Amino acid sequence: MPIQKDLPRNVLGGPLQSCSTNPMTGFFRTGCCETGPDDNGRHVVCAQMTAEFLEFSAAQGNDLSTPVRAYSFPGLKPGDRWCLCGQRWRDAFRVGMAPPVVLQATHEAVLKFVRLEDLLAHALPEGAEA
Repeated sequence: MPIQKDLPRNVLGGPLQSCSTNPMTGFFRTGCCETGPDDNGRHVVCAQMTAEFLEFSAAQGNDLSTPVRAYSFPGLKPGDRWCLCGQRWRDAFRVGMAPPVVLQATHEAVLKFVRLEDLLAHALPEGAEA
């Protein structure tokens, strides 16, 4: 069966896999790091949160640890997987704070901001549990 070209692809060229449904992530809150014209931040990197990255993100003005009930956002903790903005991951990478990446769940659109080699160097082993 041929693969449809309109399906979202991951950075490895395969079908985009789910990043997380607990907590529910993605710009469209589908669990996948899909993107579209309304996603100005390009939430395309499926990353596993670390304490260091969460601190870095808060210092940049984006506190991902604190729950926001108005948006049904539970707040993230180390080990959670979340669809990050491609440029935020790149910024964290540049200062040695990039969280590990789930390649199969990271959208190919990130390759406009980040080199595949850098993602590969930060990849979680395939099948690694959160």
